[in-house]
Amino acid sequence: MGTQLYCASATRILCRTALLLAVTAIGAHAQSVPMPRTTTGYRIAGTVVNAASGEPVRRATVSVLSEEADGHIVESVETDNDGRFALESLPAAKFPLTASKRGFLTAFYDQHEGYNTAIVTGADQDTSGLVFRLTPGAALRGVVTADSGDPVDGAKVMLFLKPHGHNPGARITQAGEAVTDDTGAYEFDGLAAGEYLLAVKAEPWYAMSRSAAGGKQRTEGDAGAVLDVAYPMTYFDSTTDEASATRIVLAGGSREEADFNLHALPALHLTAEMANKTNGGIASPALLQIVCGAAISVERSRTPNPSGTGPAETDVAEFYGVAPGHYELTQGDPPRVAELDATSSQQIDPNLGTPAIAVSGRLQSSNGAALPANLSIILSSLEDKPHIPLQTQCNNGSFNFAAVPPGAWELILASPTKSLPITAISIGNRTHSGSKLNVRDQPIQLVATVSQSETRVEGFARNEKGKGQPGVMIVLVPKEPSAFPALVRRDQSDSDGSFSLRDVAPGQYTVVAIEESWELDWARQEVIGRYLSHGVAVTVTVSSGKLLKLSEAVPVQSR
Repeated sequence: MGTQLYCASATRILCRTALLLAVTAIGAHAQSVPMPRTTTGYRIAGTVVNAASGEPVRRATVSVLSEEADGHIVESVETDNDGRFALESLPAAKFPLTASKRGFLTAFYDQHEGYNTAIVTGADQDTSGLVFRLTPGAALRGVVTADSGDPVDGAKVMLFLKPHGHNPGARITQAGEAVTDDTGAYEFDGLAAGEYLLAVKAEPWYAMSRSAAGGKQRTEGDAGAVLDVAYPMTYFDSTTDEASATRIVLAGGSREEADFNLHALPALHLTAEMANKTNGGIASPALLQIVCGAAISVERSRTPNPSGTGPAETDVAEFYGVAPGHYELTQGDPPRVAELDATSSQQIDPNLGTPAIAVSGRLQSSNGAALPANLSIILSSLEDKPHIPLQTQCNNGSFNFAAVPPGAWELILASPTKSLPITAISIGNRTHSGSKLNVRDQPIQLVATVSQSETRVEGFARNEKGKGQPGVMIVLVPKEPSAFPALVRRDQSDSDGSFSLRDVAPGQYTVVAIEESWELDWARQEVIGRYLSHGVAVTVTVSSGKLLKLSEAVPVQSR
């Protein structure tokens, strides 16, 4: 039973809401809400094993949850010394199944990414021999030291996770942050298996920034220059080049160490004009350091223009204590965005960079219904060297991005409750399907059409013997290529082979079922296209209603 997150796009980011509800409920399982039992109820039973070693896990809590939105506990049991569990007298229903134990990652049964296989009870269902593989949490620790070998206290250690699977537009995401203690040590625990990157940001304790120097930049002959230093952003294994960073692969239950040694370099001082806006305000320059796709703001001080040249009303912003490295600078009005490889102190040319473009618009519902309140709009870059995602709030269905760098972008509507895909974008008299747009050299005003369809497509995945097959990846592929990935829906088949694809927008689709395919690069149309000829076609219309059941089973295909 696939559980999806709608904070950006149901096909891009996967939901953890139901899992968090399960964790909360499991921690208080003594207060679970039982469903009425029948004298001829059904049984869910099996064994919980360590996914890394195969050994049984004793005293793990196993719970069946309701399929309702609140995901409350129906029943809970604890495994015995052999890892066995049995949940008795259950009604005929579909139950998400979870397991938890200290030192392990709480998970749903047969979980892949944000999807899982629910257990279906009934007269013809065999649910008594389940093997629930629970993955032990991994740990990562290390020590940060300086040139002298002394520990670096208060260093910020940032942990980043490389995306697993093939969600369209998936980027490296920050998975945690730790601060070193007085011994320079840090630790992350309870980590999922995966591929990670580490970065450290710190300041030498003896560093004298511009502000501490009383507004005077140190020169080479100044005795204080030796104190005007900074640590560059440092990646494991002690490199300042992100492209050369060593990836750390964690398996379930593994314990790895990653130490850093930081080298101080002369600090840089960068100055940029604070331009006057046409509305009377001041356009303050912003300097960001991009670390694995995350943005870290660089502090600055604001000082009156000391030269006496240029517009008298223009101030100067100075970024002080800057370590050599790669930055993104936004300055001026209209704003300009520039990539900056900072190797020396300098006055930034106000004409440096590419003019950013204003992108504004409004939302319209495809069925004319009112849109939910408190929506956000995200612009996610589709470039090889992506910009940081831009986000703004919708005000009565309208939105505005003041400064968007030129390039290819995807427009995403963020809702905490359901998927609201953008199915079309209109600019002037031209309309195209999907949610992508190209920003060039002119401001853009657009209308984004949003689907509020609540149609749920249900069906069964069956193997060549005609039996329902659990744990299969289900993909609903739109016929129109430009609608990919906005309208794609995925799920994982439940124990009887059933699946449910929610909030499907009107359109023509093909449903495919592929076994052992969670590593498949399904987001590439040339890859998923190989399976379409053996899929099942389905058309969703505005009159399809809330439930559309497939009249034929979807054949399971091998990867």
